[in-house]
Parts: sequence; C-alpha cells; structure tokens
Amino acid sequence: MSPFSPPPLESPGRRRFVAGLGALLLAGVLGLRPGPATASLDPARLRQSMQRLYGQQGLNTLEEWFRLLDQLRTAPLQNQLREVNDFFNRRIRWVDDIDNWGREDFWATPLETMGRGQGDCEDYSIAKYITLKQLGVPGQQLRMIYVRARIGRSQITQAHMVLGWYETPAAEPLILDNLVPSITPAAQRTDLDPLFSFNSQGLWAGGGTESRADPLARLSRWRSVIDRMQEQGFN
Repeated sequence: MSPFSPPPLESPGRRRFVAGLGALLLAGVLGLRPGPATASLDPARLRQSMQRLYGQQGLNTLEEWFRLLDQLRTAPLQNQLREVNDFFNRRIRWVDDIDNWGREDFWATPLETMGRGQGDCEDYSIAKYITLKQLGVPGQQLRMIYVRARIGRSQITQAHMVLGWYETPAAEPLILDNLVPSITPAAQRTDLDPLFSFNSQGLWAGGGTESRADPLARLSRWRSVIDRMQEQGFN
C-alpha cells in the first residue's frame, strides 16, 4: 500500500481513545512539567537496541536516519520540515495497528517504526516530532494534532493524527501528514477538523492556544512511548 493511500476506517479502540480524551480535557487545568526544547539520544544504545529488536534491515534504516540528522543539522527550518516529512513518508509503509502489532491502537517509538518499516498515522507523527526536536526545532513549536479527516469528497470521517509546526502558539500551523505529501498551512486542509493537540509540554483542546492538561498524566499511550524511548536510547 502506498504511504499516501487513505487508511481504512478507524478502529473501535481509537474511537474510544478520542472520546475518552475529550472528557479528560473538560476536567480542568492541570500543572505542567516543562520538557527540554531539544531531544537527546545515545547513538550506541540506539544501534544496540535496533540490532537486537530488528536486525540488519532496521539498523540500515537507523543509519540513514543518523545521516539525515547530520545533513540537516544546520539546514534552514523549511528544509528540515520538508526533508523529515519526506524521509518517513517514503520509507514507512502504512499498516493498521491490528496488523502491525496485534492491538487496536498502539503508539510506536521512532525506533520501532523505523525497525518495522511500517506504521500508522500516530507513528509517522511521533517519528517526525522526535526527529525535528533532535534537529533543534523548539518543542513548543511542534504539536501532534488529532483530527477528524474526511475521506475524499464523502462525508465519511475517521480519526487521524498529523504533526503541526507553529511559528507562535497562536499561529496557523503548517501540517506534516502521511496522507498528503506536501506541507501545507492548516487553512488549506479543509478535510481536517482538529480535536486536540499535544507535545511533551502541554495538551490543547481543538484549535486552542492555552494548554489544558499535562500530556504525560493524561495520555497513557504517550507516556508509554516516552518510557520505551528512554529504554531504547533516547534520553
């Protein structure tokens, strides 16, 4: 399946997750634990983890990722956004979680996504987010955005995740997506309706500009990703 092909309708697990998260956002404002602006990593541990979990093929993709980081470290921001978006869209095949992991809704770490060479919308978004943070893009300018995506010209919608880059907290984001290869301003993505967004520092309802909750406290899947990343070599 092409990485730009629309995935099938969302799973019951994803529907339950989105509905439950909406209820949590209405619970009120919580204290935040600020996260670092730049992600760090241990290349030796990442190589060991990849070799152990996914063998030589996964290790080859990881080395390509390291080269991408080296090439883009001092590149202009627009180049970083475009090249990171293209890297994962071209190398990762879209596969539903139930087929990839045997679970209805599983969020993979970047190492797991690159190791398997496949994933779904959350996996693309997380991998791009972590990669851009590693390149020095401030974390507060990046949010993973859960949306309702309309399929084609129909009224059928499904839960979907994209990555947004925000020049300022109140700015219109640029959207990095695995369904549409070009990076476009959110206003041009009339097929997407935002439900909530989050990063390592906050969680926002809809298109809001004020964080409503601590993402690590409210998103168990995100907390699990962070824990596994630390085990694999992301510090």
